[in-house]
Amino acid sequence: MAKKPEDPERMGRIKQLRMIAQIIKKANPKGMPIVYAAALGTLVLFVVLGLVTGWWPLYIIGVMMALTVGLVVFGQLAQKAQYSMLEGQPGAAAAILQGMRGNWEVTPAVAVNRDQDIVHRVVGYPGIILVSEGPGSRVQKMLVAEKKRVQRVALDVPVYDIQSGDGEGQIPIGKLQRHLMKLPRNLKKPAVYEINNRLKALPQTLPMPKGPLPRGAKMPRPKMR
Repeated sequence: MAKKPEDPERMGRIKQLRMIAQIIKKANPKGMPIVYAAALGTLVLFVVLGLVTGWWPLYIIGVMMALTVGLVVFGQLAQKAQYSMLEGQPGAAAAILQGMRGNWEVTPAVAVNRDQDIVHRVVGYPGIILVSEGPGSRVQKMLVAEKKRVQRVALDVPVYDIQSGDGEGQIPIGKLQRHLMKLPRNLKKPAVYEINNRLKALPQTLPMPKGPLPRGAKMPRPKMR
């Protein structure tokens, strides 16, 4: 008899899970044993409850709960591994912001300076959120300048500025999503899209090149609208 062809979608998911498991193992060698222990512990608990009560459906429920707990722990460890891999990398905050679920419009690198410090812009229910990457002593001026720039086209919209990083007063990238989710909801869904479209019309801030300009080179002039 001919073998039934394997489902490519299912095989793709298995391959993806294996890749994530390898990432977890690399970031935390104890990660996968924790996943297995959590799933096995849940299964043992339900088996014991089934033996004590004599109610056999607890065995089936135990298998389902063990898989659920294992997947939840697996997902949490995968997220932590992602944060550890991104930490310290340029654009790490943008990667975290773009992975947020919900009605968030993220525009990476709306401002960059000659030291490669970056400001990203997020538009959501709280309003406009400016998120910087770089030392606090340098990015504060960038945040103030970008805040003034966006307020020209969004006068009545709340604007928040957040510094991401490990310095004093900064938000670690592992807590960045949670920090944004705690902000008050000031806008409705149609307003989010409208404000984001208005902000897209703003000219992007170009980074200043490091060192002196080459002889004969000219700085680009902004286009007049």
